Amino acid sequence: MIAAAAASLAVMGIGLELGLTQIDAAQNLAGSNGAATTATPSGTDPAAAPSTTSSPDAAGAAAAAPTAAAPAAVSGTFAGSVVQTRFGNMQVSVTVSAGAITDVTALQLTNHDGRSVQISNYAAPILRSEVLSAQSANVHSVSGATYTSSGYLQSLQSALDAAGV
Repeated sequence: MIAAAAASLAVMGIGLELGLTQIDAAQNLAGSNGAATTATPSGTDPAAAPSTTSSPDAAGAAAAAPTAAAPAAVSGTFAGSVVQTRFGNMQVSVTVSAGAITDVTALQLTNHDGRSVQISNYAAPILRSEVLSAQSANVHSVSGATYTSSGYLQSLQSALDAAGV
């Protein structure tokens, strides 16, 4: 019985990882994770772009080319959206200073019953620590706290989107 439960949890964990990977891939394609994306004009092949040779004249021309100004670093506290889970609502806020995540605060944690409160109270500090280390919402879920982790990270991502981070 215990082996079957462990196998079932392992399969669920793999499914969750695959789902998170798909979400991460979709975010990367959309450029919503803050990474720079390169736009290619419609109907052109980036591999077919003419190659450039390195020469003193080419280097000087590249250095003289105007560059776009970098956006100002974001600072402030941003509340994420309320995410409804099977065990209650989740909401977090993120504090950003000069574009870096400095704090994550749980505004609402699941509270359907005593067990969901216990799980949320266990998982929230772990998720906070992981987010501060990773400086993004791209962290692993806490084992045994799938709904809490999912709601927490979804709310966090909406807060980061609002901050433009």
